[in-house]
Amino acid sequence: MEPSQNKAQSKQKPLAGVKVLEMGQLLAGPFATVLLAWFGAEVIKIEPPGTGDPLRSWRTLHKGTSLWWYSLARNKKCITLDLRQKRGQEIARQLAERVDVIVENFKPGTLEKWGLGFEDVKTINPRVIMARISGWGQTGPYAHKPGFAAVGEGVGGLRYVTGDRDRPPVRPNLSLGDSLTGLHAAFGILTALYYRDAKGANTGQIVDVAIYESVLNMMESTIPEYDKAGVIREREGTRLSGIVPTGTYPCNDGVYVIIGANGDNLFKRLMAAIGRVEMANDPRFTHNDDRVPWADEIDQAISEWTQGLSSAEVIRALENTAVPVGPIYSAKDMMADPHFQSRGLFQEVDLGDGDKVKLPAISPRLTETPGGIEWPGPKLGAHNHEIYGGLLGYGDEEINKLVAAGII
Repeated sequence: MEPSQNKAQSKQKPLAGVKVLEMGQLLAGPFATVLLAWFGAEVIKIEPPGTGDPLRSWRTLHKGTSLWWYSLARNKKCITLDLRQKRGQEIARQLAERVDVIVENFKPGTLEKWGLGFEDVKTINPRVIMARISGWGQTGPYAHKPGFAAVGEGVGGLRYVTGDRDRPPVRPNLSLGDSLTGLHAAFGILTALYYRDAKGANTGQIVDVAIYESVLNMMESTIPEYDKAGVIREREGTRLSGIVPTGTYPCNDGVYVIIGANGDNLFKRLMAAIGRVEMANDPRFTHNDDRVPWADEIDQAISEWTQGLSSAEVIRALENTAVPVGPIYSAKDMMADPHFQSRGLFQEVDLGDGDKVKLPAISPRLTETPGGIEWPGPKLGAHNHEIYGGLLGYGDEEINKLVAAGII
């Protein structure tokens, strides 16, 4: 166990006492709740009996369980409950009555059909905060459409600006739209909790989070640029529109490095470092706006220099002149890097029977009340008796009846 984890477990976490009911599956909602759980919220995750969350079997498996699951479900209390059965819906209402926050990412209208919508729940729990995550939001002409992160990344504008100009738009090999949405949901939940508790409002509300809107929030100045100047930001490959130089450059060992020197003094230092003092002093390149029309010429000069050196030589030369530079890391590179290690970013947790796995820590880090891992993603229904027997007060006989009926 890393030192930072010991510290995290020695103090009360900042969200201790906050109860969260997670309804839904896969990525955006569970990502929001794992952030809350990291910082101490008690997250009760509902999964369908028998199958559980599909993420349990996605991508690389270890002894039949997804390695992703151990990360995305850590610190959560997992219970099974069939929300499609009337008795399951009754139990869900009992749980909803006892929590501070509900996080759901069903298609809009689904919870209402089950008698679990916000208007239904607030009659028994007026203080409840319901984060509703969907592709298109809870209102508007598209609200009824299925919403996937890939589509949200496209409609929200991210895909349009990603890739090379002469090629189709590309996607990052990650579920980025879902993760961005989860971040926005967690922020909305904490804002609503602050209003309810710290501001003394003592009332709940809906946190309406749409995937495409979460992506749109990341689109910088693209909207005002189009509105006032008619400029549509296009794909730039490894460059960044209107910022020169910043990009990815090849080295002679087959490795690419990222160099960012768009500040005027940084540009001068970079040009001096690569032996192009005449470019450092060229009046065409004095300021960033001056350099933008000459991006091809500047990038060619940088690439000619990097291609004559190894990546280590390039990084060493530019670090010596305080020019921002770095490699492009794989997971293997990250785990071998001493800085990652010194920051305690990989925490080893026990999977049982002496089996262990390293999981990445979650940022940000708080100095006085840090988060931490209590346990990895648990087995299906691992906390049924704790929640149904403890929180709801069911006896063993009632729990066994629910199991026999396929409710849990």
